[in-house]
Amino acid sequence: MNRRQWLTAGAAAAAGLAFRPALSFAPRSMNPIRLHSNENPYGPSAAAREAVVAAISEANLYPNAAYSTLTKLIAQREGLTTDHVVVGAGSQEVLRMTAMAYGLAGGEVLIANPTYEGIERHAATISAYVHRVPLDENLLTDLSAMDRRTTQSVDLVFICNPNNPTGTISRGETLSSFCEEVSRRSVILVDEAYYELVDDPGYRSMAEMVATGHNVIVSRTFSKVYGLAGLRVGYALARPDIARRLRQYRSASSLNILGVRAAIAAYQDQDFVAESRARIKASRSMSTSRIRDLGFRCTDSHANFIFFHLGSDISAFQRKMEKQGILVGRPFPPYLDWCRLSIGTDEEMRVFLDAFANSM
Repeated sequence: MNRRQWLTAGAAAAAGLAFRPALSFAPRSMNPIRLHSNENPYGPSAAAREAVVAAISEANLYPNAAYSTLTKLIAQREGLTTDHVVVGAGSQEVLRMTAMAYGLAGGEVLIANPTYEGIERHAATISAYVHRVPLDENLLTDLSAMDRRTTQSVDLVFICNPNNPTGTISRGETLSSFCEEVSRRSVILVDEAYYELVDDPGYRSMAEMVATGHNVIVSRTFSKVYGLAGLRVGYALARPDIARRLRQYRSASSLNILGVRAAIAAYQDQDFVAESRARIKASRSMSTSRIRDLGFRCTDSHANFIFFHLGSDISAFQRKMEKQGILVGRPFPPYLDWCRLSIGTDEEMRVFLDAFANSM
């Protein structure tokens, strides 16, 4: 071990971190089993962990330089300029910035129901009015109905794709046409938190709409497939004038050097992303098949969770599973007899599925 490695090891030890080579995939061992927060059970990658340890020596510095590096990496991959990229504390901060930028002063927001609640929560804090459009009979985001509901008074339209909690997707051509039309009336925020997990050929990112100058914002996160939920890094892609408007509402202290360095390393570790995606997909397929074999309806999910028709009160089921050391997803009104189940390791999923089968 050279002097630099020795100093880094000492810093890691002082921070309570073990300085040893991190496995690319180190499945967690937890009690209770966490199948409720859509986390990556295999992350972060070895490269991201090593970056965190190394960044401890930079803890006395503001993360401006690292922030610029991450912004450049994202812009380069997306074929955009750095003026199109806004980095924040998880996609949650992107949603907050967007709500502030377009919901203040009596703004109106249009969302699917149910969908990820982040934008709705932020809208509520600034007294913006929220319009809710039910999903269609197949639990898909009803883009036609949302188009009809988007009047000139609606300031912001929120689309989560894949949708949370259903895991269903809006097809690329359909969503692109929707954005083309509706962005003439309102700004559209497309939350692509699970973008990296989708391998359906009919899916497309709406970053293409940003590149062509539409009133579209795309939000993404390092919390899901990259396994950095605890370090809080996300970003928005938007036309430069929209990006400037979002930055006005960014918290000056939202990012830290450990998170940014981890994100830089994780973003370049596409082998880890590919293997995470393959493992999660395999566990999702296995779990979906078994739940259907037990006689329960389950959506075709494209994310790291599944949504199935429990047929009884989800809150009571949560309590029952928690007694067995398993945490499952929260209620998503009006689907209060459905369960959102995050994908864990193969072993975690087998534990849940056995407990579920025995509870019937």
